[in-house]
Amino acid sequence: MALATYTGFSLDCDDPAALSDFYVKLLGMEVAYTSDEFIYLGAPGNGIGFVKVAKYVPPTWPESDVPKQAHIELGVAELEAGEAAILAIGATKPEHQPQPDRWRVLLDPAGHPFCISVMG
Repeated sequence: MALATYTGFSLDCDDPAALSDFYVKLLGMEVAYTSDEFIYLGAPGNGIGFVKVAKYVPPTWPESDVPKQAHIELGVAELEAGEAAILAIGATKPEHQPQPDRWRVLLDPAGHPFCISVMG
């Protein structure tokens, strides 16, 4: 049984509104959620988010001086129980949680961040 459902991925950026506007025009997706720090387009399982990052520096691909900047969005049935189950299989929880009442940032065993939230 799966502990979470894939809902999308998110791109770091300095201006979520401007970047999401580009993707609205590019993909024809609708805004599902918006705040000053995060905008999500589309529906769970077929979405893309844009996260405001202070002092954002764009990736230098194909060079790796500044790596790619994205993370997976996952949906859980209940935030507390979902977090506990995912921690039990090896994820860790960083101290900083931007909006712990809405979503949780967790780290996979290699340190890659991903977010869980109740979607649906």
